[in-house]
Amino acid sequence: MGRLFGTDGVRGLANGDLTAELATGLSVAAAYVLSDRGDFAGHRPLAVVGRDTRVSGQFLEAAVVAGLASAGVDVLLLGVLPTPGVAYLTGTLDADLGVVLSASHNPMPDNGIKFLARGGHKLDDAAEIAIEQRLSETWALPTGAGVGRVDTHPTAVEEYAAHLVRTIEHPLASIRVVIDCAEGAAWQAGPLALTGAGADVTAIHAQPDGLNINDRCGSTHLEALQAAVVKDGADVGFAFDGDADRCLAVDHEGNVVDGDQIMAVLALSMHESGRLAYDTVVTTVMSNLGFLQAMRAHGVEVHRTKVGDRYVLEAMKAAGFSLGGEQSGHVILSDHATTGDGILTALQVLERMATTGRSLRDLAAVVTRLPQVLVNVPDVDKVRAAADPVLSAAVFAEEAALGESGRVLLRPSGTEQLVRVMVEAPTPGQAQAVADRLATVVKEQLGL
Repeated sequence: MGRLFGTDGVRGLANGDLTAELATGLSVAAAYVLSDRGDFAGHRPLAVVGRDTRVSGQFLEAAVVAGLASAGVDVLLLGVLPTPGVAYLTGTLDADLGVVLSASHNPMPDNGIKFLARGGHKLDDAAEIAIEQRLSETWALPTGAGVGRVDTHPTAVEEYAAHLVRTIEHPLASIRVVIDCAEGAAWQAGPLALTGAGADVTAIHAQPDGLNINDRCGSTHLEALQAAVVKDGADVGFAFDGDADRCLAVDHEGNVVDGDQIMAVLALSMHESGRLAYDTVVTTVMSNLGFLQAMRAHGVEVHRTKVGDRYVLEAMKAAGFSLGGEQSGHVILSDHATTGDGILTALQVLERMATTGRSLRDLAAVVTRLPQVLVNVPDVDKVRAAADPVLSAAVFAEEAALGESGRVLLRPSGTEQLVRVMVEAPTPGQAQAVADRLATVVKEQLGL
């Protein structure tokens, strides 16, 4: 698997790359590393463990529990619960760490392990590196009364849903909503929270069988949601991914509303009410230029980070910002959550609709999206992408020609041997032409 920890925990093919033995070893190492760092403060540690609906989550859960309990950690099993729900209960149950078993939007055969620190926060790089480095150590495991106890927490879904409902102040006035639960972790919490907040909810892809998670449904396959919203005459639709930490939307006409547009709706709502800290929203470099232009026009600053919700979250924590996210639908509302939360995002958008009496189509129109083209150039030396003078000159020339009407972004992939060329321009044809020209230069200059 190379380096175990990626941008969102340890992820791989369940029972292939990600085995029960690895899950147990990671859990033992995590328990001791966090204890060594003083996170347990001399008391008997407590962990909460939640998972999505993948069938592999069952054996991985057993392996993680075995590792934690063998290291002297008491464990509460939360069952199937969205990642942000596990983060929330890590905080409210005063647990020393949380563990999420999920591969998010990945296909069903994959799975992953994410560790959360006290309060429900993602581990920092130093903790992840320490866990990985100490994975093969031989530990002095406790015996007798020193081993951990294991119990269940049967009200996890209800507690998390009640928390979500408390984040809004205005009833949703029977807004008709369709939600696509991706046959994943939101299948219970999503309908429970939105119905509890007053919405008239129809849930699709909410019958998980352990094998159908993300299968032509959820935030990566919006076609079913679009059709259901139009057919049912609903006011709006929301699609979650497998662990429900991201959310995309569909307006009443079936048009897709992406993460940039959702963030714009929420940013203006929070800006008007004085809840947008420092009048700033945090996004990645992939956010559409139309989003940046819309925020500038309404007096909202935009702080941009590298691609990845963890970088958005780090920037938010460092400066005290209250809203951030990605075009893909990860939206972080730090007044209410420590991570992206798809159900929370849907509730906040619905409250904005309810309080303004406006449709999502109308609210999202604040962003005029520029046509965006992304070309992947494989088999190139991505390390030299930023330093090649010919490539730099080509990018400069294209940017000069576009002026303020578009932009160019060259980004080496973090996981593959390729360079991504992203271009935004006034027309799709113009964006494609610029991207193709630059892709040719990348291949000529950096080809292996």
